[in-house]
Amino acid sequence: MAAWKSALPLLLVAALIAMEELSSTPWCEISGESLDVGFGGDASHPDDLKVMMVADLLLMGSDATYVDLFFRDPFISKYFSKSFRTLKPDLLIVLGDISSKGSELTESKWLTVLQQFQKMLGSSAGIPLHIVLGDRDVGECSKLNRKFIKKIARHLPGLDSAGCSTFDVGNVSFVSLNAVAMLCGNNNLRLSVEKVLERENVDLQRQVTVKTEEQISYSEKRDTVGNFKWKDNEMASGSGPVVLLHFPLHRSIRSNSEGAKVSEQDPSLDSFGGPRSEYSGVIGMASYDIEQTLPANATEYIFQALKPRIVFSAHAHRFDDHSQIDGMREVNVPAMTWATRGKPGFVLVTFGRNGTLSVSHCSLAKEWHVIIGYVFLFFLSMTTLLVIRWSKSFR
Repeated sequence: MAAWKSALPLLLVAALIAMEELSSTPWCEISGESLDVGFGGDASHPDDLKVMMVADLLLMGSDATYVDLFFRDPFISKYFSKSFRTLKPDLLIVLGDISSKGSELTESKWLTVLQQFQKMLGSSAGIPLHIVLGDRDVGECSKLNRKFIKKIARHLPGLDSAGCSTFDVGNVSFVSLNAVAMLCGNNNLRLSVEKVLERENVDLQRQVTVKTEEQISYSEKRDTVGNFKWKDNEMASGSGPVVLLHFPLHRSIRSNSEGAKVSEQDPSLDSFGGPRSEYSGVIGMASYDIEQTLPANATEYIFQALKPRIVFSAHAHRFDDHSQIDGMREVNVPAMTWATRGKPGFVLVTFGRNGTLSVSHCSLAKEWHVIIGYVFLFFLSMTTLLVIRWSKSFR
């Protein structure tokens, strides 16, 4: 009996460790196949490129609450640590909204958000990193400020003054675009993003044929009302780079009777086919539309200019894997935070050395599941303590 009593504290500690280990373990499945990957059964080749993509961390920086500092952040940090240790990604990409209200912060306070993120990454902070700008980071259209974006971009790896980037890792090419600017009508910042698209279009077509070495001026690509225009792209669909965005692409693209590609979408439906909604689940944040997508002409422009191999986007706070125009694949990355009151997660993409591509959706336990686990262990500990005291009183 005495031995059993002395072992109880150890059993409770073991139960606590087991619960934290289980709840911080990412559960992954290959999109569309429901197959566990990355935990002992990984048969990937050492030359494959593994990219971990997260989005919408919504960090508060110096305004973080005690709940964030002493519960959410440490737990997400464990999640990152376990994911890096088991999945061993070669690159980490954040698809926007790393900050909950970065557009309202000074440059120095914005840096506290990045410091909070680096602390969250812990020992894995040395992994190559790319961060895409989101609307929470730099503001919605009415607040978009080129000087502010330039200040923030200089602290983020590889971004130019417009918040865009192009980079290669191994044999995989990435194009990162400031989708916030593309959502905001005719402004100088949007023109800068369009010029990035044009430059990449010319570079890509140069690789296909010598005929496209002639640079096309910006004015030739737009008509009199400011809509996007382009010359025929000789690249095959899906032969271009991996495109990184914060906002999802416009959906429901079809072909009209003349063969031109046009877009149509019921304004009452969101980008996932459900009713449009506004989101106000994050404490201390104003309601905003989480179903925003890029305009139809911007979506077609990206497709025509880049012929993406695959597109990764965020903002909707949930995972979605679907085909766009001409079979172009778009993957929406879920939010990596409990602040949205949903199920946190991320996407692991494996670019095979032989040209294959695999997308896995990884998810974490919901916050209330973890809280229930802690509450259960607390009451179990109190019950055990009372039983031990009760047994001592009868000696």
